Amino acid sequence: MRFETLAVHAAAEPDATTAALAPPLHLSTTFEHGPAAEPLGGHIYVRSSNPTQDRLEQALAALHGAPAALHFASGVAAASAVFQAMPPGSHALVPRDVYYQVRVLARDFLPRWGQSASVVDMTDLAAVRAALRPETRLVWVETPSNPLLEVTDIGAVAALARERGALTVVDDTFATPALQNPLEHGADVVMHSTTKGLGGHSDVQGGALVFRQAGEWLAATRHVREILGAVAAPFNSWLVLRGLRTLAVRVERQSRTALRVAHALAGHAAVEAVHYPGLESHPGHAVAARQMRGGFGGLLSFRVRGGRAAALRVAGALRLFVNATSLGGTESLVEHRRSAEGGASTAPENLLRLSIGLEHEQDLVDDLTQALATTGPASS
Repeated sequence: MRFETLAVHAAAEPDATTAALAPPLHLSTTFEHGPAAEPLGGHIYVRSSNPTQDRLEQALAALHGAPAALHFASGVAAASAVFQAMPPGSHALVPRDVYYQVRVLARDFLPRWGQSASVVDMTDLAAVRAALRPETRLVWVETPSNPLLEVTDIGAVAALARERGALTVVDDTFATPALQNPLEHGADVVMHSTTKGLGGHSDVQGGALVFRQAGEWLAATRHVREILGAVAAPFNSWLVLRGLRTLAVRVERQSRTALRVAHALAGHAAVEAVHYPGLESHPGHAVAARQMRGGFGGLLSFRVRGGRAAALRVAGALRLFVNATSLGGTESLVEHRRSAEGGASTAPENLLRLSIGLEHEQDLVDDLTQALATTGPASS
């Protein structure tokens, strides 16, 4: 079954009681059980499981061809649970360009849990090999990365990790399963911030982990979620499930528009560099073309000539792009990542990140063109 069809039909069987096509939303936090806590309907308490979350997890697993998935209260909660499932004394590798909260998590919290982490250029296989240690238990990959859109060869990194007995976890938030399935390339776990493209409407927060095997890592991570309580609310699971149904068509449109915008920016005199793997000039284009399908995603970033002040002028002059955090929604967003991330940021001062929505591509190009005019003369 092709992805577009699967996204519509995964875990979409009609409701057994009413035959409704839209899935039911079960808001109950507690469920009747027997005198010895025997679950009468498969559930006891919402933190452990609930019917709406179960249906979403079945759909998420199906989209990756996996046996199991877990949904969390946020993407950061999902990421944290993987690290927390590592035994004390474990070492992890994280990319040099990565979502800033993962960087802070590795720096500030792993030591508190008796663990450690090293930062490495994941695009450099020799560097990855050199950074691996006997105690390395987890290699965190983010591809394309945030905010520089660096591309990591998932299969090559996963092979190196496997040689050392380490787990490879891939943050697939930018690509979504519509464009990239890391499990097909050797990854062990896929992470999504379901707040972003999977939800798709800027109205829900959540995170997910999808597992290649229903083994000890799944059990350990599920235990972390249940005991520490980072479970998603049922309504949030329902909203993400709704978002999955239109994921394929949204990502296809956003990817096409993003490529058009990237080409327009690449030819503008006020732009110093464009970071988008769909451009043949991108250093990771060949790898991205091999491990992504049907497009390169709706996220890109670019550097404005003139430094921080010029970048902020452009961000302030945009009319259609909204200055806001997040990505993957129906509306186009712009963000000065250095300002948004704060002290932990490694983003260049002149970099703006764009999340492409569903507007007409020419309107977005026109908006960027008029905003870039605030920096000086332009060429097309």
